[in-house]
Amino acid sequence: MESTKINYVELPAHDLALNKAFFSQVFGWGFEDFGDQYTAFKNAGLDGGFFQADFSSRPQTGAALVVLYSDDLEALVEKIPAFGGHIEQVIFEFPGGRRFHFLDPCGNEWAVWSKIN
Repeated sequence: MESTKINYVELPAHDLALNKAFFSQVFGWGFEDFGDQYTAFKNAGLDGGFFQADFSSRPQTGAALVVLYSDDLEALVEKIPAFGGHIEQVIFEFPGGRRFHFLDPCGNEWAVWSKIN
């Protein structure tokens, strides 16, 4: 029997070049363009892409929250604003870890978590 699992995620971006620059500089992701309205990301842990759109993805409007993992939350909290992102929620603890939320340059909300050392 074939397994069914999450394989790909797509997010909006009003400026593909801006989001590509942000995610490559902050997280080291690579990209492959498919025309001028879509780019797929690589080296992100899960395959996906950004499509050209005039809206953003936020949990407050019913969108899913994509959560990344990092061993160094503090370094990312410093790096994200330096490349055009915005810290939406500062680092906080939850049972089993710590995390923060940020907006990418196109307004999509993400979270990054880490284990408590």
